[in-house]
Amino acid sequence: MPASSVLHRLPPVALLAGAFWLPSAAAATPPEEGMQLLAGIGWAHDDNLLRQVDGAPAFDGQRSDSYRTLEAGVVYNKRISRQRIAATAKVSKVAFDHFDQLDYDGRDLQATWFWDIGSQFEGHLKGLSIQTLAPYTDFNSDQRNLREQRRQEFDAGWNMHPSWKLRVGAARDKASYELAIQRFNNRTEKTFETELLYQPRTGSAIGLVARRVKGNYPYRRPFIGSVLLDDFTQDELKLRVNWLASGATTIQGLAGYVRREQPSYGEGATSGVNGRVSAFHTPGGKISYNAAVWREFAPIESPFVSYTLNKGASIGASWFASAKVTVEANAIYERRSYTARGDFAGADALRDAIRSASVRAVWQVRPKVQVVAACVHQARSGSALLGTGKFDANVVQVGANVLF
Repeated sequence: MPASSVLHRLPPVALLAGAFWLPSAAAATPPEEGMQLLAGIGWAHDDNLLRQVDGAPAFDGQRSDSYRTLEAGVVYNKRISRQRIAATAKVSKVAFDHFDQLDYDGRDLQATWFWDIGSQFEGHLKGLSIQTLAPYTDFNSDQRNLREQRRQEFDAGWNMHPSWKLRVGAARDKASYELAIQRFNNRTEKTFETELLYQPRTGSAIGLVARRVKGNYPYRRPFIGSVLLDDFTQDELKLRVNWLASGATTIQGLAGYVRREQPSYGEGATSGVNGRVSAFHTPGGKISYNAAVWREFAPIESPFVSYTLNKGASIGASWFASAKVTVEANAIYERRSYTARGDFAGADALRDAIRSASVRAVWQVRPKVQVVAACVHQARSGSALLGTGKFDANVVQVGANVLF
């Protein structure tokens, strides 16, 4: 269910030590039946680990640091008649060379039941719990700030006609933070949606999606002698499109009208076009391409505000250098507006932009053994009114993982 999960709205380059070691979509082999053990090891160096602003004094006189990641876990995949169970349980240990107060134990627990009843009814039930270090992109501190994310989701579809499908879904996302100063970003989002989907024989599809998202922030954010109520209600009516434009090009999108009510941020509500459109081009060679544009609301891990309205674009390419080596390159530009109530004098001071670029190489040494290397660049322009400034950061990562 592609709802407003916090997992889908992470910053372009988050400080998520260990997340980099996930298998490449291009290189990964199909999951095997039964249970497999997994293990991984990695090393990374970040020249601005805590995303310190240019010209500001560095924490402990140092901006850069290296960290090591060890991972271990279990992967389970089993088909029982028409049902399928997929689960992953992974733990990690991350240790920093200099800022050792950030050392932490992470976890990634996920399980999904893909259910199927006859030829007309299908769907899935999923739960996950992830604990990792929150990014420091919008938070100035050298203290450890663990983020715990939990999600439960249910999706059910009724194939009421060979070309028509009715689908309903619900999800609950919860995010909580370790540091007291970040507790104002603790939140629970509940999403309910229904969709009428038309799927002609061409393989393309178009659906009408109606969705409501209710957000609750249990801790009120202090603001100039008062408190801000970050709770919100967001109603959406969108078109979902999966268009097979040609044998090599696919265009996917979920976009339409959105109305968001959040009382603490001005009278009335924010409304307008919102969504994301992606394109994938895979010609008959060794290179494939992808691109996306979006305009959508997203939570932000800032002490001052709870959400931004983001407008962005990305472009990427994958080069299948050989049967075992894949190289992926991506560039992202995203402009964030901290007030969505419209333009006014001084509104530019409540905006910033984040740029990121990455190159990632995956060597599939054996069907169950991967070696991965990546370089990442991230830069933020800063918001003068919020007191955030410009920074640049560069990360180099190498690692290996194995299934057995």
